[in-house]
Amino acid sequence: MKVQVCLLHEGRVLTGGEELLEQPGTKWIDVLTPGEEGMRRLAERFRLHKLAVEDCLHLDQRPKLEAYPEHHFVVLQGFTTGKDICDLTLHEHHFFLGPGWLISVHEFPFDAHDEVRRRVEADPPATLGRGVDFILYMLADTLVDRQFPILDAFSEELEDLETAIFEQPDRAQLQRIFELKRMLVHFRRVLSPQRDVVGMLSRGGISHIQERTTLYFRDVYDHLIRVYEQIDSGRDILGNAMDGYLSMVANKTNDITKQLTIFATLFLPLSFIVGFFGQNFDALSGRGYYYTMWGLLVAFPLALVGWFKHKKWL
Repeated sequence: MKVQVCLLHEGRVLTGGEELLEQPGTKWIDVLTPGEEGMRRLAERFRLHKLAVEDCLHLDQRPKLEAYPEHHFVVLQGFTTGKDICDLTLHEHHFFLGPGWLISVHEFPFDAHDEVRRRVEADPPATLGRGVDFILYMLADTLVDRQFPILDAFSEELEDLETAIFEQPDRAQLQRIFELKRMLVHFRRVLSPQRDVVGMLSRGGISHIQERTTLYFRDVYDHLIRVYEQIDSGRDILGNAMDGYLSMVANKTNDITKQLTIFATLFLPLSFIVGFFGQNFDALSGRGYYYTMWGLLVAFPLALVGWFKHKKWL
């Protein structure tokens, strides 16, 4: 368990470890990879509720906002991705918001926290000086904003996939469509309830959150609405890509069937002609019948091809 503390003391920010917890001032305590012993010490120091502490030690919590006697407990989630956008890593963040202190708990390193920490150190009055609820806003905002590049990459790949489907449909494209669909469903399942949480934070009337900070949470709520709209539009485009793939495969199958039917139609009269003139009768022997047979073998296919073109079947 790694603890980093940002303490606002006499207009400047002090950074360090747990040794700063007893110092007076506004505090932001960031906990990476929480452990039972470390969380127990924080719970005793800040009177954290045991149910909220237990949630921190067990991941896969639903985004939520809960009020306890001494503090509020907030769960927010987001994603990061690797080279493949379907390779999502879920980042679950827990926040304890109390009078003059904020504890953020997360299992994996997240660059958004480092970005917020740099902003706090660079401009203490405009960040930590405005209260720990403003730090909560900054963390929530960066967490939500990290989702837009993922959705943009998703849209770009989906456009390329649609183009490839109409050029040359392939079975691998169908598999990729299902992978993108599963990714989008996972994305929607995680981020949908988060709108309600941020919506409650933006409405005001919550202790430890100043009225002026609720205006900033409204901005985060608007970003979540945009994320949700992009998810919905992506789902519709995925459905169109699936329909396009099935249509292209059906058209290709129809073309093959059409070509085989044309070949069968061309060879059907040839088989009849050869069978007729191949009968073992003296009346069908002789050079004249021989030339007639070959003339029909050439004329019939040419006539059929001309007729097919006239009907625009070829």
